[in-house]
Amino acid sequence: MRVRPGELHGVLVFEPTPVSDDRGFFTRTFDTKAAADAGLDVAAFVQDSQSRSFGGVVRGLHYRHDGGEGKLVRCSYGCVYDVAVDLRPSSPTYLRHQAVVLDDVDHVSVFLPAGLAHGFQALTDVADVCYRIDAEYCPEAEVGIAWDDPQLSIAWPQPVTLISDRDQRHPSLSDVLTQLRHATTDDLVESDGSGN
Repeated sequence: MRVRPGELHGVLVFEPTPVSDDRGFFTRTFDTKAAADAGLDVAAFVQDSQSRSFGGVVRGLHYRHDGGEGKLVRCSYGCVYDVAVDLRPSSPTYLRHQAVVLDDVDHVSVFLPAGLAHGFQALTDVADVCYRIDAEYCPEAEVGIAWDDPQLSIAWPQPVTLISDRDQRHPSLSDVLTQLRHATTDDLVESDGSGN
């Protein structure tokens, strides 16, 4: 399994070598040694999840305001256009986004470190996405960014067919950045104890 850096700081792309024949295919979807050699704490993964989306559906852009979660993402069936946005102010790729096509042919997985917003669009009639996550589910920490934010100008490859009501209500990137700055300032005041 080959591991290469993604476009955003700390993102890793895992490229297995599927073997195909008349019966179908066989591929490795996770390799502890390859992940550890790439710097991941493989023992930190605490949850596996899966979603199914239909063609044109966009999910996201989701992130957590509590420090976030790292996730290893792959498409086990179909094909998706997977997008991540860097929201880490100290990152050299701050406010940039990347897109990776994940499918059930090449079986590429992408590791997204904590501090990134994430979303995807299903490019096939059905697309199953699997996530290996390093933080327990915390609905109170879930927030998001508008999928069609003009500052990000994400070029979704297909017309968008459906978005959840929750994802439709996500604020703009500029509003999110204002909220994050206020949260950071509030945290600093609380840790100082002065209240000033």
